[in-house]
Amino acid sequence: MKKYFPVYVRIPVIFFAFFGAIEYFIDSGDRPAFIKYPVITLILLLFIFLQIAIELIWKATNTILDTLLTEEQRKQKEIDENLSFTETDFYKNLMQRLTKSEPIENESQLLLAHDYDGIKELDNNLPPWWVYLFYGCIVFAAIYLVRFEIMGGDDQETELRKEMAQAKIDVAEYMKTAPDMTDEKTVTLLTKPEELAEGKTIFTTNCIACHRADAGGNIGPNLTDDHWILGGGIKNLFHTITNGGRDGKGMIAWSKNGLKPKEIQKVASYVLSLQGSNPKDGKVAEGEVWVDPSIATKAITKVDSLQVKK
Repeated sequence: MKKYFPVYVRIPVIFFAFFGAIEYFIDSGDRPAFIKYPVITLILLLFIFLQIAIELIWKATNTILDTLLTEEQRKQKEIDENLSFTETDFYKNLMQRLTKSEPIENESQLLLAHDYDGIKELDNNLPPWWVYLFYGCIVFAAIYLVRFEIMGGDDQETELRKEMAQAKIDVAEYMKTAPDMTDEKTVTLLTKPEELAEGKTIFTTNCIACHRADAGGNIGPNLTDDHWILGGGIKNLFHTITNGGRDGKGMIAWSKNGLKPKEIQKVASYVLSLQGSNPKDGKVAEGEVWVDPSIATKAITKVDSLQVKK
């Protein structure tokens, strides 16, 4: 057998099987175990040195034993080593166990009386490998029937629904401690009441001194009309709150004064929810009327299409 699995094949295969088992059974997070735990690296090095030592000892032992063989035994060993795999006793015994085939000499004993146009039929038994596979399928079918049809086991669709529900829970749990990656390119307008309520709390805590509680404007501009000094919409407003207003006389950069990106998103969404509320004694509009570019583009496209139809 060593002819088919030489030393340069055996050592890597055994080593990587051992290495894979360590990586599978040792939970090292997102880093390989041999990097995270230096002791694992030491164990792997000792293991490969042990493999090499065993191979050297085995070779030396065989060399010593070869010197004790007679000339006839040595020739027989050379013949055995030069046999192809299909000629070895191991392969022949294995195939005999799996097929239970009869030698060609016994064919006359297996012939049936059935004869059609000179074609005769042999009374061969089914090969054991086929019989075992057939019985295995019956056992599998019985277990499957009991598991899913009688005991009500989860089918693939049910498993998917459960895994998706668990994934949502895991994502929500992760987001509690995940780094805040929201920026002005990815920010979206929030509309859920609970998120707007959080935005209102942030606004009340940090913004009413300059914009009033109703966002009608005090030192800062009125936030309820359609005029904006630095642009409206969730992305512009997020950028302004994050980086501050006009140099020297605008709002401070709240990203440097205690507000996280998610909090800025919530307060910006709350401010936009106040559009058109017209608070009493609101400050005169400042800046320019801001129109969402995406809405304007859609409107122009619609007008152009109507003109084409006409």
